[in-house]
Amino acid sequence: MTVVSNKPRMTAAQARATEPALTAWVGASAGTGKTHVLTARVLRLMLTGTKPEHIVCLTFTKAAAAEMKNRIFAELGRWALMSDEVLAAEINRRTEEYPDEHMLVRARELFAEVLDLSSGLQIQTF
Repeated sequence: MTVVSNKPRMTAAQARATEPALTAWVGASAGTGKTHVLTARVLRLMLTGTKPEHIVCLTFTKAAAAEMKNRIFAELGRWALMSDEVLAAEINRRTEEYPDEHMLVRARELFAEVLDLSSGLQIQTF
C-alpha cells in the first residue's frame, strides 16, 4: 500500500509561486524550501497541460539542478504506482490542484513522458 507523504502542505506564498498562469522568480535563503517550491511548480505545470519539453528551469548551482531533477523523477515515479485516492490527495497536497480523472491519468503518464525526452528535463544552471 502506498502512503501519502507526511510532509506539510505549502504555505500560501509557496502555493502562489507554483501557479501556472504566473511568471515566478523564487529567491530565498538556503534551507527555506526553494527547491520544494520549484519542484512543485514544474509538477503543476506538467499536470495542467504544459509539455515537459516546453519547461526550462534555471538554477545557480549544478547541485540544485540535480536535486530538482531527482525530486521530480522520484515524485513522478511514486505517482505512477499510487491508487486514485492516494494520488489525488498527494497531487492536492503537493500542487494545490484538485485532480479530476483526466489529471490522474496525466499524472501517471508523466513519468514515462519525462523519461522519453530526447534532451532530458531542462533544468540548467546559469
